[in-house]
Amino acid sequence: MPIKTTLSDDSQELTIKVVGRFDFGAHQDFRDAYERSGLSPQRYIVDLHDTDYIDSSALGMLLLLRDHAGGDLADIRIRHCNPDVRKVLGISNFEQLFHIE
Repeated sequence: MPIKTTLSDDSQELTIKVVGRFDFGAHQDFRDAYERSGLSPQRYIVDLHDTDYIDSSALGMLLLLRDHAGGDLADIRIRHCNPDVRKVLGISNFEQLFHIE
């Protein structure tokens, strides 16, 4: 499965790890990762360490996560991007919408 989730012990931080290609094929799994009933974490971490490809549909999924998490007030951190993924996020000006680490 290309999407793995981990909820912190205090249920305040949800980490979503994307493995392999982050494209439309991951859409439902990615959405399910943060829309589970009963979850309302304060922080979201999107770990892209093992992501080797990202496309425009993945950018759309990140925007949907941002809306779900509270829009401008959302605390979402995108971590461990390889240079190619980081370039796509930079070209798309996502550093203005997310904390990219």
